[in-house]
Parts: sequence; structure tokens; C-alpha cells
Amino acid sequence: MNIISYNVRGLGRGIKWAAIRRMVRKEHIDMLCIHETKEIIDKSLCRALWGDNDVRWELQPASNTAGGILCLWSEAAFKLQSKVIGTGFILLTGEWVKETQQIHIVTVYSPYDIQNKRVL
Repeated sequence: MNIISYNVRGLGRGIKWAAIRRMVRKEHIDMLCIHETKEIIDKSLCRALWGDNDVRWELQPASNTAGGILCLWSEAAFKLQSKVIGTGFILLTGEWVKETQQIHIVTVYSPYDIQNKRVL
């Protein structure tokens, strides 16, 4: 099970995409949780970041240009069974295929202001 959580401070274009793609391949990443994506996320972006079409994802979109969480994974590694997406977090429940084990993964990106941190 190889999972990376990464704060990108905006995905931008080109250089960051290529760096993420290289990291996924080099480190044999099964799941990648990216924080502070800031951009609009679509199928072509997810495939470009992952490096091939064998990718599934869930996202919590950014609010204006703040925040945004994106989880990407190989379906050969993780079979999603349920999800809960809320302000500042994504909870994924499913089967980790290699070990035939039920797992829960939560990725959190806390808001900047103290009021919203308390709510989260």
C-alpha cells in the first residue's frame, strides 16, 4: 500500500503535472491525495496527472481559489465502496485489493480561518 498526501498549492500547468506523473511512476503510488488544487478538475486532468487511463478519483472542489482536495488511485489497487465528501475532507471506504482488506482513508485540508477550522 503506497499512498502519498501532497500539498501542491495550485496545480498550474506543465511542470507540476509532469513532476506529479514522475512521482507516481517512480514511487509506484497506489493512491495520491492532493491538497490545495485550486483549479477545476476534470477527467483529462486526472488522467494527465496519473499518467494513464487506469485512474479513479474523487474531489472536493476549491472554493474560489482556496482549498480543493483531489484523491486519485488505481482501480487495480483500490475498489471504492462508499465515500463521504464534506467541506475540507474526503473519506473513502473500500477494498485494498492486494491484501483483500477493507480500509478507510480520510484526507483533510483545513481552512485558513479559525472559525472554519473549528467547524471542520
